[in-house]
Amino acid sequence: MIQVGDIDIAYKVFGEGDPLLLIMGYSGTMDLWAPEVLKELASKYQLIIFDNRGMGKTTASDKEFTIELFANDTRGLLDALGIERTHVLGWSLGTYIAQELTLKYPDRVEKLILYAGDCGGKEAIYPGPEIMDALGDTSASSRERGERLLATLFPEKWLKEHPDPRTYFPKVTETSSPENIKRQYQAWQNWKGSYSRLASITQPTLLITGAEDVNTPWQNSLMLIDLIPGAWLVQLKGGGHGVMYQYPKKFSRIVLTFLAS
Repeated sequence: MIQVGDIDIAYKVFGEGDPLLLIMGYSGTMDLWAPEVLKELASKYQLIIFDNRGMGKTTASDKEFTIELFANDTRGLLDALGIERTHVLGWSLGTYIAQELTLKYPDRVEKLILYAGDCGGKEAIYPGPEIMDALGDTSASSRERGERLLATLFPEKWLKEHPDPRTYFPKVTETSSPENIKRQYQAWQNWKGSYSRLASITQPTLLITGAEDVNTPWQNSLMLIDLIPGAWLVQLKGGGHGVMYQYPKKFSRIVLTFLAS
């Protein structure tokens, strides 16, 4: 744990090389990153993983949760760790935080990777109401929420071929309170988005999307590649929102190739 402003952030640093910061998505904790991906990336880079405000072991204050606040927390974590500049990889809601971090503090970001991302706001293409309702419902037990999450992470065809997706999923040891998950959901819904600002991103940017992602439809990445100058796009056939669990070696190779380019 390390103090950052009004909260204590739980984090881990491991691996050797230039720093690579990973920003987790909605309601997730740092133990949700695919272990094989972490192993591959840590062979070339110093990884920094952490729990966002109010998630897992990171504390929360009474401040309203916003994407901008999460970006400030992330910059504060870099300050506390003495990291001047880093590569950044965000997943899902973590791409919102990564975008805000890059836009607000461009001197802190070397290369940017947006995995299953969109621009937020009214311009983004969102999942259907059934999925939005499932993600926003915090009244269920943590087990029930986990089951719903699993059901939306992987394409139907892949689930039929891999009937127990838990075997591809890391062992989750951390939990977050329903209240803080709800606060994070509201931050997601209230974010005005980055659509009008993305043209100012000058960092080399990679977009990774699954061709069958129902949580963040792949069409969002087509929008982002038009808006971010010089961005690269890799679409993985048969991939869902959890494509890093489905194809960890391929996912890692894509990231490492981009960072080394």
